[in-house]
Amino acid sequence: MEQGSFRPARLNNVSRSGGRPSYGGTRRAVVLGGIGGGGRYEPPRKRTKGGGNFAARLDRGPGVIGGGEKGATRIPEARHSGGRSFGGRPQHVGTEERSFHARSSGYGNSRGGFGGGGRNRGNRNPGENIDVTRFVNRSVTVEEEKPYLPTNQFSDFAIDERLKKNITQKGYVIPTAIQDQCIPAVLKGSDMVGIANTGEGKTAAFLVPLINKMLHHPDAKVLVVVPTRELALQIDEEFMGFSRGLGIYSVLLVGGVSIHMQIERLRRKVRMVIGTPGRLKDLIERRELHLSEFHNLVLDEADRMLDMGFINDIKYLIARLPRERHTLFFSATFSKEVETLAKPLLQDPVRVSVKKQDTAKNVEQDIIRVRDKTEKFTKLCGLLKEPGFGKVLIFGRTKHGVEKLAQVLSREGFRAASIHGNKSQPQRQRALKDFKENRVQILVATDVAARGLDIPNVTHVINYDVPSSFDDYVHRIGRTGRAGKRGNALTFVEGEPRR
Repeated sequence: MEQGSFRPARLNNVSRSGGRPSYGGTRRAVVLGGIGGGGRYEPPRKRTKGGGNFAARLDRGPGVIGGGEKGATRIPEARHSGGRSFGGRPQHVGTEERSFHARSSGYGNSRGGFGGGGRNRGNRNPGENIDVTRFVNRSVTVEEEKPYLPTNQFSDFAIDERLKKNITQKGYVIPTAIQDQCIPAVLKGSDMVGIANTGEGKTAAFLVPLINKMLHHPDAKVLVVVPTRELALQIDEEFMGFSRGLGIYSVLLVGGVSIHMQIERLRRKVRMVIGTPGRLKDLIERRELHLSEFHNLVLDEADRMLDMGFINDIKYLIARLPRERHTLFFSATFSKEVETLAKPLLQDPVRVSVKKQDTAKNVEQDIIRVRDKTEKFTKLCGLLKEPGFGKVLIFGRTKHGVEKLAQVLSREGFRAASIHGNKSQPQRQRALKDFKENRVQILVATDVAARGLDIPNVTHVINYDVPSSFDDYVHRIGRTGRAGKRGNALTFVEGEPRR
């Protein structure tokens, strides 16, 4: 699909009466492909009466969302601004503004419908205290970065010829900076600290040398620990490409799919285990996973695991690993907390840092001021109909809110899907695949998708809800403007600026 050519068309499989969009659930058992398989039955969801057009629901009563049903939420009537409609540049925000008033973005927490939830002051978003001028970067200069000059090509590495053949078939010729610097050190058996932004190719930086190690040491096993299911799946797919025909197999151990299928896979002689901390711990407690057999450990996106509160689970896993082991530690940042976690794990590590600036030069960033949630949704729909909004990633704060937004956008005729923690793994995998392959234009997500995922050609990132921290903001907008392309990031800000 060419950028800018999209015009939303109503989906044929969405009921005019507001029926459930196709991404709301699955009506039959779905089994996740690959050796890390599994699945669970998702019963069909009960259809709700009413629904239909969002604007029509607003018109059912003065300031009432939810059609007057029990639990409907009243909102203030939108005032006319008297200015031009949004189609170009949002209102300018002065640099003297240090903070802003915005009601909690709990549109998904309302029991009465899509637009409410703003009165719950106990559920405020800590991101409301971020200086909104940090979300603005209009002076965009797209510069050609000087290409990294590697000291090696993949054909130069001291690895098995069968592995080299698979690398060539995947189209890898010239390594990225982190691959060029990490692979030789890992091949020598050195522990590693790798600091790199998402998208720098660190997955291949540890998979290539570790697969080579397993080829030369038939008893070697590798444990890869990651924060999210999506990143685990992405690593597993890369592993299967590199290890094709080599007789080395993996298992994917994540939540959202059948643990019994995973146990069955574990009982086969898999040597690469890729998983998230919670499911790994569960399988250890069931005595199905024995970490004493793993002398190779990879912690990927370590800073994100700390952010998500996995520190105790990580310590639990590490305590059950052999003392003598080969440890590779990767993170996008190296804060004091990350350093405290890394230091006792590593023996005389090689440190490689290819960290770049926090926000990409080629991502144009701006804010959109709105008075209330009604105006916010109206402006969002207007944006999505504009030329150039070809592949849009929208971030919300809550799982329920993200699902609601995706459903309402679908009813408005947009091709939208959602991913969040309440989705099963097969549902999340399907939504991501459809977004990557342009079968849907819009993916609505919680921050579970903000790190570690490589989604090509995202034209816009829209922060429908303000992120909880500036670090989350950086990782959200990092989904666009990749591989030297130009990207756009827009952040909705509710309420009037402080004077």
